[in-house]
Amino acid sequence: MDESRQSSWTGAGAALRKAAPPPALCGFLLLLALIFTVSYVVGAGAGPVAPGMHGSGTSRDGGDGGGGVDDMGDMQGGHG
Repeated sequence: MDESRQSSWTGAGAALRKAAPPPALCGFLLLLALIFTVSYVVGAGAGPVAPGMHGSGTSRDGGDGGGGVDDMGDMQGGHG
């Protein structure tokens, strides 16, 4: 009678172990999440890389924001 109880517990434990991911994978994913979190915190603390640089689609001073003729002045650059 003791043998039948042991075999049912062993089968349930084996099925549970097969359904769970390997511990190495869980550790790797945890380490990966930790590295990304630390890098995000360090990057947010460091601030912007080039504070005076703006993207091509944004402009704060009302200009065209695209680096067009206003930024180049009267330079022709070999055209015309």
